[in-house]
Amino acid sequence: MKALNFASVGLRLRVAASTLGPVATIGLVVLVLSALALGWLVPRRLALADQNRVALAAAALPPPAIKTIAPPATANDNLVLFYKSLGERRYAELQVRTLFGLAAKTGLTLRQGEYKSGYDRAAGVATYQIMLPVKGSYKAVWQFAMLALSAIPFASLDDISFKREAIGDAAVEARLRFTLYLAPGGQP
Repeated sequence: MKALNFASVGLRLRVAASTLGPVATIGLVVLVLSALALGWLVPRRLALADQNRVALAAAALPPPAIKTIAPPATANDNLVLFYKSLGERRYAELQVRTLFGLAAKTGLTLRQGEYKSGYDRAAGVATYQIMLPVKGSYKAVWQFAMLALSAIPFASLDDISFKREAIGDAAVEARLRFTLYLAPGGQP
């Protein structure tokens, strides 16, 4: 295969231009430039036409139907629903075991916890506060907290604090305080 020599191509173009004459050469240059411009503009015009077609199709869709909303529940209905969502006091220790299991599942070190039983007179519910000191990665602590709230729907995460011994440590020490809201009655 022969290498392309730009000098010889340039020479051939000059010879062809001199034999064609100035008008034909200008016409040929305009023709080549027009072909290049079309090659550049046509894909852009097709993309714009597609965008317009999609916009017109979206405008032709009927408006979304208006949903009728049920009247809001009464305060008594909400109160009944609230009390149905509470946990049972007799299963409080089971929930603590669940928390310990979730901590192990997420790779956290959890040796012991602090527990405090209480009663909220204003709400008429029993409470069970659980303070858990854990050690592990920051990500594992958050995974544990989210899994705990998913597994125990009547729990709240009231407080969380983090402490790191040194900047380069991968593990953090965290203290999480959960409160379980339990139906009154039964012993924790």
